[in-house]
Amino acid sequence: MAAQKDLFTGDDPFQKAREWLSEAEASEPNDANAIALATADKTGLPNVRMVLLKEIEDNGIVFYTNTESAKGSELGENMQAAFVLHWKSLRRQVRGRGRVERVSDEQADAYYHSRAYQSRIGAWASQQSRPLKSRASLLADVAKIAARHPLKPPRPPHWTGFRILPSEMEFWADGEFRLHDRFRWTREDPTSTAWTQTRLNP
Repeated sequence: MAAQKDLFTGDDPFQKAREWLSEAEASEPNDANAIALATADKTGLPNVRMVLLKEIEDNGIVFYTNTESAKGSELGENMQAAFVLHWKSLRRQVRGRGRVERVSDEQADAYYHSRAYQSRIGAWASQQSRPLKSRASLLADVAKIAARHPLKPPRPPHWTGFRILPSEMEFWADGEFRLHDRFRWTREDPTSTAWTQTRLNP
């Protein structure tokens, strides 16, 4: 593992996040790209769940979901979110928050068609977050969709990607006796590459 003083060097938080994720992929037993994603409904009540981060871009992080799910509906009402990547094997985490935008149809199509066939069918069959009569009824819906689209199912109109454009990101590394290292990156404009870095108390 790199010395603590070397963990936070650099001037691009997205590149740093990619570096840490790459290290985690070699040590985490499952889903190193799992993030806790927090959204809020129109009353401001927060909601959090685990999703898979699919890309750390040069200016944001991307995940995909059913727009009719709880998180999709909440994002429709409040296009802001927060996330946490936490790796027990490295004793590190990255968290961020900011506004959210949809990815382009072309980007969503490209990722959807890269998925396993059964996952693509599942995106059609699942009415995510809504009541389900039984597991058998879900599997019956999967079979119906598969019969309708035996080769190349198109991307469902209710399934797409979202990009979080953080205005704040924080990198945390475990320290002895709870004296952790924390560095916060902030920017006023979510499209800017000009970040201010501040070291924080543990």
